[in-house]
Amino acid sequence: MGQFRRLRDAVLAIALLVIPFFVLSANLRDPSEATGFDQPILQLSAPIQGAATATARWVEGLLADYVYLVEVEEENEALRARVARLERDRRRLEAEGLENRRLRSLLGLRERLGAEVVTAEVIARDTSPFFRVTRIEIDRGSRDRVRAGMPVVSSAGLVGEVRRTFGHYADVQLIVDRASAVDVVVQRTGAFGMLRGTGESDRYMARIENLAREDEVRVGDLVHTSGFGQRFPASILVGRVTRIVRQESGLWQELEVTPAVDFSELDTVLVLTEGARRRVIEDGASEEED
Repeated sequence: MGQFRRLRDAVLAIALLVIPFFVLSANLRDPSEATGFDQPILQLSAPIQGAATATARWVEGLLADYVYLVEVEEENEALRARVARLERDRRRLEAEGLENRRLRSLLGLRERLGAEVVTAEVIARDTSPFFRVTRIEIDRGSRDRVRAGMPVVSSAGLVGEVRRTFGHYADVQLIVDRASAVDVVVQRTGAFGMLRGTGESDRYMARIENLAREDEVRVGDLVHTSGFGQRFPASILVGRVTRIVRQESGLWQELEVTPAVDFSELDTVLVLTEGARRRVIEDGASEEED
């Protein structure tokens, strides 16, 4: 058995070496010089060559598709990275644009109210269970010439007034707080009243009290500070009338006012110092004398 296996292996080795030699020789020989022995070899090898060629082409196509898909995936990854970078740039530019508009608006408000104002950043917020802001804290206090009672405004309108100060910080009482009271005027008709916060935990709302029943007021009318009481300068936007309540009897009517300021979006505010308030009051007194 051992000799037979060795003989078999030797025959197979010789066949594997000789057959390719004859096949290659038959394929390379000029057809005019082909021998009778070449014809059967070519006939037997043709199907094998065809299958090998087809297999080689299939493998080549598979490799080409793989390389193509790899290149496409790399291009897609590059495009996705570029789109993400452009989206980040777009968001950054939008944020910068909003910041620039807000700063320009604050600058315009500062020029209109007078030079003696203090710019402050909102550093903390107290919120209700309904995620409504009930109080804000700013990074300016008694060491920055800020005192209790000073008005606080934003580019959107009146925010409230300083409640207390400590060092470089201060608490601000919002106009929707129950303890807040602001003398206001309805812009369209000139009707005067007192705006008081409702202190509701689920919405920002204030009411105008002591408004004469005969005063014409509509939903949508703008409400501004009146300047009475010398606590707030005149003509600062407070909000918009959203509801009117008239009792069947009585001398007064009540208005619900939605503040112009979204307190949850506050970032930067202006604190009107005594000098700014005094300038507005003196300008108003000069106009009355004229």
